[in-house]
Amino acid sequence: MTESATRTEVISAEPVESLAAVLETPVPFEAGSPVPPLWHWLYLLDRRRQSDLGTDGHPTSGIPAPPGPGRRRMFAGGRVTTYAPLVIGEPATKVTSIAKTVEKEGRTGPLTFVTVLQEISQRDQLVIREEQDIVYRAPGTGALPPAPEPPTPPAGPTLRLAVDERLLFRFSALTYNTHRIHYDLGYVPTEGYDGLVIHGPLQALLMGDLMRREGVDLVGQTFGYRLVSPMVGTQTLSIVPGQDGLERGAESRSEAGAICATSTLTTAGATVG
Repeated sequence: MTESATRTEVISAEPVESLAAVLETPVPFEAGSPVPPLWHWLYLLDRRRQSDLGTDGHPTSGIPAPPGPGRRRMFAGGRVTTYAPLVIGEPATKVTSIAKTVEKEGRTGPLTFVTVLQEISQRDQLVIREEQDIVYRAPGTGALPPAPEPPTPPAGPTLRLAVDERLLFRFSALTYNTHRIHYDLGYVPTEGYDGLVIHGPLQALLMGDLMRREGVDLVGQTFGYRLVSPMVGTQTLSIVPGQDGLERGAESRSEAGAICATSTLTTAGATVG
């Protein structure tokens, strides 16, 4: 396995312009403007050749590694510490590596937990440090157990987004996510789903975006997020404040009201790395 990968590129305006159009939210994207928190997922992507993709859409090598025989690779959550925003019009560098690997035994068999570390620098300064949690597991009968009965969401601002096939396709393209569960309805039964899967990173980004829209600053904070249950099928999702208020976190809820992802916001420590 490759120990680390480095990519450098100019942070261009077009990805922010494109995602702002998808989400129908006004965001400045001229040179010198900051990239909104968590929108860094539009940049410094691993743009693999078509011949490097497996039948599921995952690259067949790289970081994180593709799932082995009889395994699925799932995105479980992560932590993003934003020390300073990315700035449009200037180069940035991302270094990707494996922070740790842990083997466990789960309900459906062996589980492998891999933490991918990504560090993004601009102007010779670490601006974003991110850990992504990846799980490799046996197929079983579904991706995750059903979500428990959710509590009533607390009063507060709500962000609603109608997610259909067009939006899933555009978000997959913007983030260079080729996993077929997000856009290929004929493929999804192969992985045990009965509909297209709404991206975990999209739900995480929306939780952070509700905070941004309501004046909660993610700079100097660590945004932690966890995918609780898959959100399957085209629908209108809702982002609501967490149980302790929007300044502490948010929830992503399906149209039926199930909690599919949660997030927390805590003060960041000193820069490292």
